[in-house]
Amino acid sequence: MAKRKNVARQVIHLECTEQRGTDVPGASRYCTTKNKKNTPKRLELMKYNPYLRRHTLHREVK
Repeated sequence: MAKRKNVARQVIHLECTEQRGTDVPGASRYCTTKNKKNTPKRLELMKYNPYLRRHTLHREVK
């Protein structure tokens, strides 16, 4: 049986914060991983939003 390599690293989803209040259809979401031991707080990154056609703040959703 194979052992798990990184138990602390989990898959998370990032969702755009600026697009929620607008009438633009669709939802800009990204999937990435983070180490829960090193960063226990929610992750915030500037990522490209193809619906708004610019870089916006993306926050971790649960």
